[in-house]
Amino acid sequence: MNILVTGATGLIGKALLPHLNHDAITVLSRNPTRAYQSLGHHIHAIDSLDNLENLDQFDVVINLAGEPIMGKRWSDNQKSIIQHSRWDLTQQLVDKINNGTNPPHTFISGSAVGIYGDNQDKSIDETTPITVNDNDFSQQVCLRWEQIALQAQSTQTRVCILRTGIVLTKQGGALAKMLLPYQLGLGGKIGAGNQYFPWIHLHDMIKGILFVLNHADAQGVFNFTAPTPVTNKTFSQTLATTLKRPHFLCTPAWVLKLGLGESSQLLLDSQRALPNKLLAEGFHFSFPSIEQALKQTLCD
Repeated sequence: MNILVTGATGLIGKALLPHLNHDAITVLSRNPTRAYQSLGHHIHAIDSLDNLENLDQFDVVINLAGEPIMGKRWSDNQKSIIQHSRWDLTQQLVDKINNGTNPPHTFISGSAVGIYGDNQDKSIDETTPITVNDNDFSQQVCLRWEQIALQAQSTQTRVCILRTGIVLTKQGGALAKMLLPYQLGLGGKIGAGNQYFPWIHLHDMIKGILFVLNHADAQGVFNFTAPTPVTNKTFSQTLATTLKRPHFLCTPAWVLKLGLGESSQLLLDSQRALPNKLLAEGFHFSFPSIEQALKQTLCD
């Protein structure tokens, strides 16, 4: 297959590409030289879609690009970067898919479980109605992102939306940022610790993308989260136990809000998200439990 990938040098994209080594891969990157250095010279890297009238030359488009939503305070400027890094590129891809006469048969596009907002201890899956909160920035980002991506759906192109949880790997992302304080014995729950923490092992994230790619009947939204979401308290206790470190500290919610501002909602909101649609399609998780996932990630 001929596959176009955006966000290929990111955490998920970089892990995915080795599994596509029998396909012809084109990578969209602002810096093709760096993409070749990072991913190898078996790919074809382009820095713009402007010279492509449509995407008919591709069988599949996998859209993983987007400014990381964690790590920086949500200033007005940072919010704009987060929004437009997702919305603008996705719109460009959709427009070019729709401009073709023989478009890609599959369009896989990212999203996040933040689209559900704060659901406290309520279990949620792909059928759960979304209660829109105009003041929830991460939800608003995902809502518009998905609306744009779904414009590519047609009799010729199926669209799969990946509502992703926290991806567990020590190579980057949220877990990598947590490791040092836990290794120093300074780990602990965040706030009350009762908020649910929707997670997925990187191996299952990649396995899931390949699953929807290779199952022609799969389409629509999918929660990319493990089938056993846990509270922040359980996650942090399990992480400390895995690292053989104490677990007695607590970061009060007000400290997070003071330090991170509005973006603290990513750590305080609760999404007890279940991957019911993936399971119904026949997907099997390699790491369904948090104990198993953290042990493999950190100890093997």
